[in-house]
Amino acid sequence: MSRLWIGLIFAGFAFMSYQCSTEYNPVTGEEQHIAITPKQEIAMGLKAAPEMAAQHGGLHPDRDAQALVDRIGQKLVQSSEAGQTEWEFDFHLLADPRTVNAFALPGGQVFVTAALFNRFETEGQLAGVLGHEIGHVVARHSAQRIAKQQLTQGLTGAVLVAAGGGGGEAQLAAMVGQMINMKYGREDELQADYLGVRFMSEAGYDPRALIAVMGILDEAAGGQAPPEWMSTHPSHGNRVGTIQEAIDEIYPGGVPAGMTP
Repeated sequence: MSRLWIGLIFAGFAFMSYQCSTEYNPVTGEEQHIAITPKQEIAMGLKAAPEMAAQHGGLHPDRDAQALVDRIGQKLVQSSEAGQTEWEFDFHLLADPRTVNAFALPGGQVFVTAALFNRFETEGQLAGVLGHEIGHVVARHSAQRIAKQQLTQGLTGAVLVAAGGGGGEAQLAAMVGQMINMKYGREDELQADYLGVRFMSEAGYDPRALIAVMGILDEAAGGQAPPEWMSTHPSHGNRVGTIQEAIDEIYPGGVPAGMTP
């Protein structure tokens, strides 16, 4: 019984700490649980950027390609609400010729690999990917994940204390915590897709290009993606559906002619 009470105290403290770390995000219009300040997010991203670039073969030597990434990235920022935030956006083309990927660090450091960049056929496809990553930054998904992980760790510790710390209980608690955070990851990806549609549309790019990107990513995966419930990313069908819903919401009468493909 004493272990149970101590476990409940641990769980209560973790839950209260999580609930008290609430901020309003004017871009998403949501209340969020945030564990760090914007300055801390920016500092984390700047500190991690060189290491992340090194893991992908460093920065790409093609200055023209890098200039294109910079131009489109900054156009997306300046044309949308992202430009009214305090995030310090910087866009990087990585030399990695094998890993088809793009990602964003906290605070505005955005990366796209050469392996993905070289598969793009239009500017709009690059804009869709960069808009998606900008969405992760302005939605503060990294800060949310930190807060959620702290909550998960606190609740996992409470379970271990209440159960006496047995190996079986520890394994079960860890599995539950991992599944919880995977679910949050999928929700973040869908929200970033939605924001990506918004941002690229505001910059004059045809948002249907982002659906084409989903095809590129699906082809690159070669049909080897794990089931959605075991993955941090939503299924191909769910992502395409979310993107189409966002397009229909922004352009209920259809995408206007003349947008950059």
